[in-house]
Amino acid sequence: MQAPFVTSSPLLLKTWGVIASRDEDVVPHEGRGLFWKVWKESELTIVVFEVKNDFDPQQKLVSSSVLKEKNNFRRFEFLCTKKIPELSFNGSVVSLFIDNLEKLDELKSKISSSHPLIITGHGVGGAIASLFTVLLLESIGSGKKRPLCITFGSPLIGDKKLQEAISRSSIWSSCFLHVVSYKDSLPKKLNSQPVDYMPFGTFLFCSDTGATCFGNPESVLELLVSSINDQSQGFEVADYGKLVKNLNCKAICKDFSLQGMNLTHSTSLNASIRLQLCAALGLTSNMQQLQHQNIDINALVTKLERLENKFMFQKMKFDPSKKLNVMKIDMAKLEWYKKHCKSQGSGYYDCFKRGVSTIDQDAVQWQKNLRNYWSDMVEEAEMKPQTEAAAFRTRWLFSGTNYRRMVEPLDIAEYYANGLRKDYEAKGRSRHYVVLEKWLEEDKKEKSDSEGKTKKNVELILTIDSCFWAKLEEALLLCGELDNLKENVEAKGKLLEFENYVYESLKKYEVSPEIFLKGSSYMTWWNKYKGFADNHRLANFMRNPQHFDQYTEGDYSFT
Repeated sequence: MQAPFVTSSPLLLKTWGVIASRDEDVVPHEGRGLFWKVWKESELTIVVFEVKNDFDPQQKLVSSSVLKEKNNFRRFEFLCTKKIPELSFNGSVVSLFIDNLEKLDELKSKISSSHPLIITGHGVGGAIASLFTVLLLESIGSGKKRPLCITFGSPLIGDKKLQEAISRSSIWSSCFLHVVSYKDSLPKKLNSQPVDYMPFGTFLFCSDTGATCFGNPESVLELLVSSINDQSQGFEVADYGKLVKNLNCKAICKDFSLQGMNLTHSTSLNASIRLQLCAALGLTSNMQQLQHQNIDINALVTKLERLENKFMFQKMKFDPSKKLNVMKIDMAKLEWYKKHCKSQGSGYYDCFKRGVSTIDQDAVQWQKNLRNYWSDMVEEAEMKPQTEAAAFRTRWLFSGTNYRRMVEPLDIAEYYANGLRKDYEAKGRSRHYVVLEKWLEEDKKEKSDSEGKTKKNVELILTIDSCFWAKLEEALLLCGELDNLKENVEAKGKLLEFENYVYESLKKYEVSPEIFLKGSSYMTWWNKYKGFADNHRLANFMRNPQHFDQYTEGDYSFT
């Protein structure tokens, strides 16, 4: 989080100083109802946005799909994902932004990405600054300088979907710091309940006596809503120059949800929230004084405590990096299980399907742990913005592919275990397996790579097509009524298709040699089907068990 650093450094004071200055050497640029100026000092650039005084932001939200349809505006579509197909913005603010888009694009092209950059504005100027920073997010990479958007008394600009899209990227979310005076009315221009707007980034709530930082959007929204209901102190034009000067002198910015708080002790969290609220709202901790204000501080503290605990729980609920080592242990256990089954003369797929031993039952738990982890992982990736999602997929591609090839066969074994279900690929396959497979296919296209090469260590491989076992089970079902097979042209065609598929997979050394173990599902299928086989190449291979050993060693010569 950049907020503590920015607030305790001269940067916040400098930024406000550029907003308030009337330096004749800095020529402002004028657009349609919008002004901006670019201030440079050594290696720091500050871009300030200012909106004409008569501009009044309306409360109505407009969706990205409507902007696309009516204005042909697609610049924020990179934020959308499958989970977040559209998002909404403050209608009047985004319209002002679109009216000046050509000139803003020109400004964007002139800004150097190699130097620190601050985008800022006061009031509605801050809202435009936020939108301009969002425009810059698409090109942010790990090796580039991040812009920092600092707003003062800015109204909220979007809905919960926009907040979720930006917050899914920790890099993006860290680019926004919003300074708000508790008495300032503009940041609190929200629709009637339920509130349609949702804040994003870090909010620094200030008073003459102190300040506090909130990164939890629901806590920020609760403070904004509660301050609307509490107008005992009245709303006024906030003196942000005075506020930031005080902050710079005191150098205080303590985020209770992230710094120095032991969230396992609710009493400490409650006390911390209470003290920081009193500082941010310009109150003292004296309960008698609080009773004179039209505010239920106890109820507010209780609600914020609940929201902060929920926020921290959600952040800890799925942390892929922290849980990865645990998942590696479960994968290692399944590797051991696979070897154990083979030592008993059976493949791990068939052992798991029978499920007769206590070890098989242990494997069920390892399978479940891994499936839950990777299901969450894929959902996490799909929620990320497009540019960050691509890097996320690349990082986890190898582990995800190895997981899919190890665990999906166990899901297939469960699916067909009772003999009552059919068509796993269409009716039973978890979507996260489909997504993981798609990641691999996309990666192959980008690298023009293929796994269809001779393997010299075939004994240890996992079957490349994790749905091999589902195709095998469907072939076994088709062999159920051999007497009618000659008359069933459709079934015969499907079996021939599977037969050719098996041979081509073997030819590429893409199938684990476990399928040749006595009593395996594959050998069961072959013994039922071999009298009907049309692919003489597969029949020739299967006729001699020595070929299985040659295949295992990677030495069989396929024709």
